Amino acid sequence: MQDIKDAVSEFYGKTVQKTEDLGYSACCTTDYDTTLLKKLTDEVLEKRYGCGSPVSEFMDGLTVLDLGCGAGADCYIASQLVGPNGHVIGVDMTDEQLEVANRNIEPHMKNFGYDKPNIEFRKGFIEEIPAEDNSVDLIISNCVINLSDNKQQVFNEMWRILKPGGEFFVSDIVADRRVPAHLQDDDLLWSECLTGAPYVEDLRRMTRASGFMDVRVVKSRALPEVIEGIRFASRNMRGFKLELEDQCEDYGQVAIYKGTIEGHEKQFMLDDHHLFIAGTPMRVCKNSADMLSKTRFAKHFHVSEPLAHLGLFDCAPAEEPTPREDMADQFAFNGGSSCC
Repeated sequence: MQDIKDAVSEFYGKTVQKTEDLGYSACCTTDYDTTLLKKLTDEVLEKRYGCGSPVSEFMDGLTVLDLGCGAGADCYIASQLVGPNGHVIGVDMTDEQLEVANRNIEPHMKNFGYDKPNIEFRKGFIEEIPAEDNSVDLIISNCVINLSDNKQQVFNEMWRILKPGGEFFVSDIVADRRVPAHLQDDDLLWSECLTGAPYVEDLRRMTRASGFMDVRVVKSRALPEVIEGIRFASRNMRGFKLELEDQCEDYGQVAIYKGTIEGHEKQFMLDDHHLFIAGTPMRVCKNSADMLSKTRFAKHFHVSEPLAHLGLFDCAPAEEPTPREDMADQFAFNGGSSCC
């Protein structure tokens, strides 16, 4: 197999010219709010590659960085959401994609009604992110981390550039077991976002080693592809740059959502088993309490102070997933021992 970076860059720079050129489903299914696509140019729209929608809540005024931005579709979506006072940075290693992204800055700013650009694109690798320490509020990425041959370093870099309390919100592919070397050596399968997918338990270990002790799954979707018995899923995941514990510990805390996030006035979903109904008290572990009280979400929640340590908190989903042929939701990171 040729150098992975060269293979991926050639694939997305020369082989694939539009979404329809992809042969597998992993990187050509997204779940965007379609209203966010209306002001995007046709050239950028036809070069959308992703497995989800890495759009977090209330992004106004944030500094957002997109890992593996490609032609910039997610960056231009984020540009609308952060507003003229926010800033978006797209990072990609492929010259052809960056050329498209850059030449579309001016028409998009005109479409958005901005007097000056709130977006820039930088050439670089996601293993060596061209950004300063503690400089980014939110990292997004859409089906790109699986393409890296050094995912541990990617998460290390994410921790480095996030501000304290900052968040990553990414969509990516995971596998239900470790992919053998002979499949990883297949340029096409790797570039199509399949055989570079990490085994979920290895992903848990990597994120924790980087400092993200409690990564949460927000949404999960099974892929139809099964390769030598390996099943894959697309996941939306979020993690915070916080000093969290590796287990969900109970300190008798309660959180109440104020209903003040635009577009989420009735309820807010932190992850796939923490749905907060506005005005309704909800018992939470200390990790969840910190995620809500020590980040940009703090102004939207009332969170009680720790009372006393009461042991482990049952932070698992209400019903543990049951094995099914479609593998839709059962890639558990750690069997329910913490919130992810």
